[in-house]
Amino acid sequence: MQFNILSPEEVEAIHQATLRILSEIGVTLTHVKAREVLTSSGAAIRDERVLLPPNLVEACIARCPHQVTLRGRGGAVKTLGDGSLNFHNLGGARDIYNGSAVSYHDPGADEHRFATLQDLRDATRLLDALENCTTITPFFTPQDVPGALMSLAMYRHALPCTIKPLQGPGVQYAAEARYAVKMAEVIGGPGEVLSLSLSPVSPLNLPEHEAEAIMEIARLGITFGPLPCPTAGTTAPFSIAGALAQQNAEVLIALVLAELVNPGLPIIYCGRLAMMEPRTGISVWGGVELDLASAGTVQIGHRYGLPVNVYGFSTNSHTLDLQNGFERALNAAIPALAGADELSGIGEMEAGVMGSFAQMVAD
Repeated sequence: MQFNILSPEEVEAIHQATLRILSEIGVTLTHVKAREVLTSSGAAIRDERVLLPPNLVEACIARCPHQVTLRGRGGAVKTLGDGSLNFHNLGGARDIYNGSAVSYHDPGADEHRFATLQDLRDATRLLDALENCTTITPFFTPQDVPGALMSLAMYRHALPCTIKPLQGPGVQYAAEARYAVKMAEVIGGPGEVLSLSLSPVSPLNLPEHEAEAIMEIARLGITFGPLPCPTAGTTAPFSIAGALAQQNAEVLIALVLAELVNPGLPIIYCGRLAMMEPRTGISVWGGVELDLASAGTVQIGHRYGLPVNVYGFSTNSHTLDLQNGFERALNAAIPALAGADELSGIGEMEAGVMGSFAQMVAD
């Protein structure tokens, strides 16, 4: 059974709208070398914005392989894009709350607290033991390491605790990519055992350090997942179609830059489009709009022949209750029926702010 929220004509309309966004509005990008790479292939400059011609965008999409292979320390191999559905946990690297990182639901007490490195190691071991979790990313953002080392510490302390394919956390800087590669070399070829994601800043902004990081990931030959996280109604249009077009543009600017640096680099099409609750302004991860946006993201990524990673198991609930079960079941089922290659969010609670061991097992 296939569930599509968009008709083929609507998918094509979003694609064409994306090409217009990239060619007429462009992306804020001031990194000198990145501009040189793009303009030497036909891009134009207007003030601080880079404009991409449609033929360049489509040529770079055509260079991407249709499948991505992820290999674990124990030799386990998962292929994204072969028609199989893989399940993936909440990634702590992006979850910030009041200036502090993801909180943790203690299985021994009904309370929240900030996560530690030991929690990260324990979570990775549990995910490694859970049969239905097929790929892993570092679960918690530990508070007992300096912020500048956060992403690397997450990868370093998760790596010894699983034999499953371990996808790296979100990075922002080129140095993080280089050091992650050094760690990955301990268990195998980094091009096989490591993938890295990076989130362009919505709306349509690629800061200098992120542009440099994308080029470094590409130079290193690491599987790359552009991971924009727009919120409809604040950093993206309120309509699902408009927000999908913007999210798509943010994926494609990162894809184009990476493919120009290293043609044929494996790409995982990722999207984390969420919705704003107008009364409070908070980001809502439990409403039906999220599963519709995720299903639309799957269709757009598949239009390009790319494997797609979306949410997934998500809820705004703060505890294991009926709201939690209803929201995450619906938000997982709809994109799964749309053909997602990788469903993320195992263990997620409180709109991604909190993680729970009990929730991992329930999922």
